[in-house]
Amino acid sequence: MIRKSINVSAVAAVMLILLCACNGGGSEAGRDGRMQYMPQENEVSVAVLKKDVFCRHILSNGKLSASQKASLVFGTPGVVGFVNVHEGQVVRKGEILAGLDNGDIMLSLRSAELSLKKAELDLYDVLAGQGYAAGDTASVPENVLEMAKMRSGYLTARNELEKARRSEEQSVLSAPFGGRVADVRFRKWDLASASEPMCTIVDDSVLDVEFTVLESDYTSIVTGLPVKVTPFGRHGTVYAGRIVSINPVVDMNGQVAVRAQISGDGSLADGMNVKVVIEKSMADMLVVPKSAVVIRDNLDVLFRYRDGKAEWVYVNILHSNSDSYAVVANSGRGAELAEGDMVIVSGNLNLADGSSVKIKD
Repeated sequence: MIRKSINVSAVAAVMLILLCACNGGGSEAGRDGRMQYMPQENEVSVAVLKKDVFCRHILSNGKLSASQKASLVFGTPGVVGFVNVHEGQVVRKGEILAGLDNGDIMLSLRSAELSLKKAELDLYDVLAGQGYAAGDTASVPENVLEMAKMRSGYLTARNELEKARRSEEQSVLSAPFGGRVADVRFRKWDLASASEPMCTIVDDSVLDVEFTVLESDYTSIVTGLPVKVTPFGRHGTVYAGRIVSINPVVDMNGQVAVRAQISGDGSLADGMNVKVVIEKSMADMLVVPKSAVVIRDNLDVLFRYRDGKAEWVYVNILHSNSDSYAVVANSGRGAELAEGDMVIVSGNLNLADGSSVKIKD
């Protein structure tokens, strides 16, 4: 008799434990004592949909090139007499960079000067033979004077002197503009030719950004549009610039060449590879964060908040940038979307049409 009462008590205790466990599972007891299911509420964040200016991004890869770049060549071959610069050195406009050993050039110049003086004396002799006063060329008719210069060899001697002076000038290289020295090819005592550059001057204070866009984007870009340029491997470093030219020709790959300009800061180099983002502002667009759009039935959907429920709306994405979409209602699916709608922008990953939602505080 005692054993039977103990078993009944144990069964009653187990039933009580199971009943308590059921009460903690998202349901509650009604007034009649029956268990009732409590529907789950999803916490979401919302934003008021409105038309705004959308900044469209067109992405490309490009290469930097100095806006001014000059390869400096000696005008005459010879032995390098001095080199005043090294690669990477910053120089000013007009600064002397290098020169040839110009001993022979100076001799030629001196000989040309003497030849001109002799030809000038011969010119006066020719004029004196025609009855004109020695040294007086002002009273000589122009045609007579020109003929006398040719007979005396004066014109030839003057040309030779001009060539000798030019050779002297071209035996010394100076910077045509301020910039950095690159590609120094000769050192002192090297034999320099008149065809191979001694060095290159690169003005990296202003840099061209050369890149291409798809022909479908050709009508979307104009000169003056802003661009953002980021060198590869230097995330977070952004240089602002603007488009300065667009080549009106589509190449065989369906690409259009574009050139923009940015200001250098000394850390950018000619030939550097960069990422380019063209920014174009588009007015009167319905703009939503990218987090607002999810995929349902392999289509783009956003959820509209209405009376504690999530209503899904099929949309078409017109444009996108790094953080936003410009959207319109997918009319092919009978969807409607308007300014003033409350759009769910977070907490929407697991929502379905008609899900109960609660706006986060």
